[in-house]
Amino acid sequence: MDMTKRNKLRVRLGLFFAVVGPGIITAMVDNDAGGVTTYSIAGASFGYSLLWALVPITVALIVVQEMASRLGVFTGKGLADLIREKWGIRVTFYLMIALLVVNFANTLAEFAGWAASLELFGINRYVSVPIGAFIVWIMVARGNYKVVEKLFLIASTIYITYILSGWMAGPDWGQAVKEILVPPIAGQPTQYWITMVGVIGTTIAPWMQFYQQSSIVEKGIKPKEYKLAAIDTVIGCVLAVVVATFITLACAATLHPAGINIQFAEQAAKALEPLAGKYASVLFAIGLANASLFAASILPLSTAYTISEGMGWEGGVSKTRKQAPGFHAIYTGMIVVAAAIILIPGVPLIPVIFGSQVMNGVLMPITAYFALQLVNDRRLIGDAVNSKRYNVLAWGCVAFGGLGSAIMVTSMVFPALLGG
Repeated sequence: MDMTKRNKLRVRLGLFFAVVGPGIITAMVDNDAGGVTTYSIAGASFGYSLLWALVPITVALIVVQEMASRLGVFTGKGLADLIREKWGIRVTFYLMIALLVVNFANTLAEFAGWAASLELFGINRYVSVPIGAFIVWIMVARGNYKVVEKLFLIASTIYITYILSGWMAGPDWGQAVKEILVPPIAGQPTQYWITMVGVIGTTIAPWMQFYQQSSIVEKGIKPKEYKLAAIDTVIGCVLAVVVATFITLACAATLHPAGINIQFAEQAAKALEPLAGKYASVLFAIGLANASLFAASILPLSTAYTISEGMGWEGGVSKTRKQAPGFHAIYTGMIVVAAAIILIPGVPLIPVIFGSQVMNGVLMPITAYFALQLVNDRRLIGDAVNSKRYNVLAWGCVAFGGLGSAIMVTSMVFPALLGG
């Protein structure tokens, strides 16, 4: 009997590890250079007072990513492909342009993060950026999906450095829990609300739905494996928010009490050393380097998937340049142009980096709306459509993102209304 149970467990674990990948990779790479910067700013500027937002964000992230996963499993098509089929090429074209702009801004942030993190170890950006660009290009251009996915999963494990760094910072756990349970939102300044939308945007980024659905399609996950794909998604989302929480905690515990304001994550890594110790600082910097390089590959890849699907082109990591010229041209072009811009002296990167996260927050409800319409289409996925209760939750998550965007715009136009 015991042997039978063990054999069943082995089979189940084998099936899970055959399916695992898209959910965890998509969620973990969301903690990229822009994300680390946004969480660091949140902690340094407002202490523990924005941690509460990560609770509803976790729920929203799981719901949005699960729907993308389900659409990929039951249709065998990417999100951009489905949008083009349902709403036509004009709507798809404008959406592709918006995603291209936001994803390119995010890719700039990744190379900026890679350069800044390696400069902490004495490596000049004129050396690190070309090397980093070549690594992320050769990995996809010369690899296949299985190999690339394994490399991405290995990169996902390195995020533990942020958890260790946050723990070493010695946060006030009691205060953190108190401000999560009783959000201190009364009388907060304008920047508080803008930062909150940045946190929403960097945690539930629009590219995530497109990338996860496309990678599920390329991986070939079937409807009978859907439950395992859903578990992969939930695990990834929870782990991503745990990492985000510890990044915020590290800066809330050290930089905020010291009154140190930062504009980029690399400054947080430097400032941590005298306040939390050398090892906390080094771990934070290693995490930033890994996150930046990881995302510098995923974001152009997500964009290549999305535009190829939207235009009806061949695409996929396992396709050669001859088989999918448009896909590889977009991937290569984004990497080359973004890396080249980072090497230009005096480029004002900070507004681009933080602004890209806010743009994510504005665009997220729009992409989530498309996904919701598709996931409720019985002609498309049959009985796998949302239940009534799930729809209430899903629409609530979209409304949450939309409300965050509305608060951001209101806080900028009428700052006095929100205590700014």
